[in-house]
Amino acid sequence: MTVPMITLNDGVEIPQLGFGTMNLAAVRDDSPASHETTAQGVEAAIAAGYRHFDTAQMYANEKGLGLGIERSGVPREAFFLTSKLGNGSHRPDDVRRSFEQTLRNLNVDRLDLFLMHWPTPTLYGGDYVSTWRAMTDLVDEGLLRSAGVSNFNADHLRRIIEETGRVPSVDQVEVYPYFANRTTADACAGHGVAVEAWSPLGQATILDDPTIGEIARAHDRTPADAVLRWHLQQGRIVIPKTATPARMAQNIAVFDFELAPAELAAIDALDRGEVGRRGPDPDTFDWVPTSARPQR
Repeated sequence: MTVPMITLNDGVEIPQLGFGTMNLAAVRDDSPASHETTAQGVEAAIAAGYRHFDTAQMYANEKGLGLGIERSGVPREAFFLTSKLGNGSHRPDDVRRSFEQTLRNLNVDRLDLFLMHWPTPTLYGGDYVSTWRAMTDLVDEGLLRSAGVSNFNADHLRRIIEETGRVPSVDQVEVYPYFANRTTADACAGHGVAVEAWSPLGQATILDDPTIGEIARAHDRTPADAVLRWHLQQGRIVIPKTATPARMAQNIAVFDFELAPAELAAIDALDRGEVGRRGPDPDTFDWVPTSARPQR
């Protein structure tokens, strides 16, 4: 299975389709049982052909991902690994400390992509710029290949670029047919930032949509196939997540057909604007998965 590569603005190449690992285990904890569940899911995904994996400090499953990769027997250099900075680690010293822990959890000496998971503008006195500087320092020191962000709106992007001169390689944001997130997508295009769609199938909420169903039937494919093709043909990176091996294989086998321009436009027309958003609002989201909260 050959997955196309996208060249990011820093020259790093990323597989356009990857595997999301959020909640592969039922509980987000540091238990051997949770890590084993994650590892088994990762091993199944590797067997299906995935080499791009997405995790996060706040998922508490980096060790499971590292274990699954180690047990697969596939060389480390075959994988593209992404993790994301936790909301409780935005202070510059904590960026480095937590990043070094991420390397240990994954059992690697360098990470391919590290994203600021959320801007958390209501925390840390509204300062996510110093956080971004600390992340780019990791690139300059050779510990990290590429630095990006996640859930950044247009204003968040503009601020870090203007104040640091460093442009993120990726903005991983919510995008699916009912929520095209167009203002953010346009800002990314203007800055040369690749858009990566989390929950690209809208947590399966759009798979019963009649328009998508009609398009899928025209190609003798599933609605999920049609939506993934919509993302891919518009240049987005996608990281669908499933714990079911059959669906893992199905999701990666979408490179042998294409949607027509009219079909892409029909899916575009399903956008509901802000009403379609399912995830948190990046302007207000401040969840920290610890009892100690950072200063506002």
